[in-house]
Amino acid sequence: MMRVVFDVGNVLIAWAPHLAFAHRFPDRAEAEAWMARVGFHAWNYAQDGGRTLAEGLAVARAEHGALADPLADYVARFDETIRTPIAGSWALVEALRARGAPVYAITNFGAETWPAALARYPAFGTHFADIVVSGHERILKPDPAIYRLLLDRNGLAAGDCLFVDDVAANVEGARAVGMAAHHFTGPEALAAELTARGIL
Repeated sequence: MMRVVFDVGNVLIAWAPHLAFAHRFPDRAEAEAWMARVGFHAWNYAQDGGRTLAEGLAVARAEHGALADPLADYVARFDETIRTPIAGSWALVEALRARGAPVYAITNFGAETWPAALARYPAFGTHFADIVVSGHERILKPDPAIYRLLLDRNGLAAGDCLFVDDVAANVEGARAVGMAAHHFTGPEALAAELTARGIL
């Protein structure tokens, strides 16, 4: 049976990073405007690659001065950003497990924020045969090395895996190492693909 390898953010749990700064910017549009000014998403991508908050703050303050100060709250308030599970995706995880199919995950996630995800969603620690966390490994999707790490660590053949991610570049990264891949747009389309492939 084909193994399913899930992404985490916006596949299993919704990620709303502006909520980490809502205490400073109660208006979402204001928060997102500030995030754009400090280049939050590029900054966070580097955090997901294993950079510490202290290191990231130093870089951001060097470029943006005091405008970057709210970033200091990000790790402490990260739990605010991941409070909504994507229920349909979790139902598919449960259905796969009920069929005796082990599930895996590869996620771009900071080493300092991953504990908040484990605390809020204990199933990450119990339902998955393995989860590769970029911040721990200092490798980011779509680098081929992160997919190969999961395969090698678990004795899996690329052709026996279906990778699921909401980011097109990450989907292509999986295909480049020989995995089948599904560009996630919602649980319903994923369920249809799993059924069509005979996985469910």
